[in-house]
Parts: sequence; C-alpha cells; structure tokens
Amino acid sequence: MAHRGAAPVLLALLLSGCATYPDITQSRSPCRMDPGGWCEFVREAAVESFPYVLASTEAYQGDDDTYGDLSPVLDRLERLPIEEDDADKGFDYQVFDQFAGLGRNRRVVARVIAFRGTDFDGATDIWFGTVKDDQIDIALRYFAAEKARWGDDVPWIVTGHSLGGALATEVSIQHPGVKAYMFNVSPFYRGDSLANDTYRTVINERGEALRQFRKFYASPAADTFVVNCDPGASSLTKHKIRRLSDCITWIAAYDDPRAHQIVQRYKIRKPPVECGPDDKPHPGVGVPVTERCVHVARRDDNKTNDATQ
Repeated sequence: MAHRGAAPVLLALLLSGCATYPDITQSRSPCRMDPGGWCEFVREAAVESFPYVLASTEAYQGDDDTYGDLSPVLDRLERLPIEEDDADKGFDYQVFDQFAGLGRNRRVVARVIAFRGTDFDGATDIWFGTVKDDQIDIALRYFAAEKARWGDDVPWIVTGHSLGGALATEVSIQHPGVKAYMFNVSPFYRGDSLANDTYRTVINERGEALRQFRKFYASPAADTFVVNCDPGASSLTKHKIRRLSDCITWIAAYDDPRAHQIVQRYKIRKPPVECGPDDKPHPGVGVPVTERCVHVARRDDNKTNDATQ
C-alpha cells in the first residue's frame, strides 16, 4: 500500500506550529521518591529497551551524533553490502550481537538488526519510506538475507527510529516471534498491526513530530510508553534519536550498571525534565533516594531545577 496522502499531510504538519504540553504519563507526584523521579514501570521499560535505542542510534552511521563503542552491551558486526539502487532510496541498517553479563560471564543472547530512519533531514527517506513503501520490501529482503547468513543460534530482534521503526514493525509482522523495539515510530507500515503485537515495544517522546501523523494513520499495536525528557524542546528536536537515546539510557542507568557505563563513557547529561542542576552526575545503581525529585514541565531559567524547590 503506497501512502499517497502522506506528502500533503507531511508538508502541512512540518509547517504548522504546535504546543508541547506537560507530561501526564510519568505519574510525577507518586514517583518523586523513586530514583530520578522516574516511576518503576518507566525504569523497567528503559532497562529492557536501552540496548535497542543505542543500536537504533548507531544505524545512522556517518552522522555526527552516533556513539561508537557500545560494549559491554552490543558489538557491531559487518553487515551485507547494500546494493546501489537500495542505497539510492535511502535504505541502510546495522547488525549487532547483544550481550548479557559482564567480564567472563559476558555471552551473546540475541542478534539485532537496526534500521536507519529519518530525522526529517532527507527528502529521499520521506519519499521512499512514507509516500511510497519501497523500503519495506528492501528491509524484508535484507533481514531474510542476514538471518540466512548468521543462522538462528540466538533470537533475532529488530529495532529502529522513525521510518526505521516502521521497517522493524513490518519485519515483526512478517516474522512471528521476532521481537521489535521502536522509537518515535512512524505509522507508515502496511501489514496487520495485530500480528505478533505482543512482541513489540514502542517508546515515544511526548510531543515529538510524528504524533501528528498518528491522528491520521494507526500506530502499530505494541506495548507503548511515552516519556517526557525535554518538555521545552520543539517537536522536531524531540524527534531526534540521539536525544531520546540519551534519555532512555540515563533512566536505565538507575537500575542497570551496563547502562551506567554508557552514561559515564559518553558523559550523557540528565534529561532536562529531571530535578537537579544541568551538570548533575548520575548516581548509578542502588543509591538510596533521600530527597524527593519532582519533574518540571517547563524549565525556569531564573531558578535551579532542584528537588527541594
């Protein structure tokens, strides 16, 4: 199914202004004595999902805001060469081994394919990934080829941001039992969204740009979480993968030492919504909470974003 109505909708939405409202999904008041003010169910989702948002960020190879070394969580593998015609349509992906444990106990537990999406910087991705659905067929073809090349010794997981999330959705629909993790996901897919739906997880930033599309096109059925990392940012800024990845990894680092390693390695800063100064160091796993942490919907530059205020 080609999405012929997407082009005018896309243009109208990108040119229109939109307000970002305070988050209502984080249960700020009941969770103010939780680590970082993040509710337990949000931290659990972050711990489960942070390897895949890291992989989704690394799918943007060649951009300035990728990470690099993601050990001990992920090791990037050499992917198959992408045919010129497929690359011309904006398609790209990366393959990773996912690990559990640390040191001698580190072992491969899954193989991950992360599909590159779009940050609305490329007309090619918008055309071939939304108005048309060429990249869906391409993604299915490369997933099958990588699966045949590496085998089924460990489970396969697909992930992606924006358009990459739509490609991951389609792979999960066509391959029952393959888990999928999507971030700021595009609703432009063509399969039955209920197929394999219990194997999909979505995390979206509240107020990001694609929320407007979901008024016209159904999002894939999945366990869906909405986080409000930076209430003051624009909808297009909120859509970007590196900012969401930093936020999810920061939240996960309250419960997972591997996430905390990534936070320290790349000097990830706290989400603006979280209490404390901008240069607040992450306390790590298991540090007792002694002061309430109240999330703020909007930052007042004349005040400190402090837990005691």
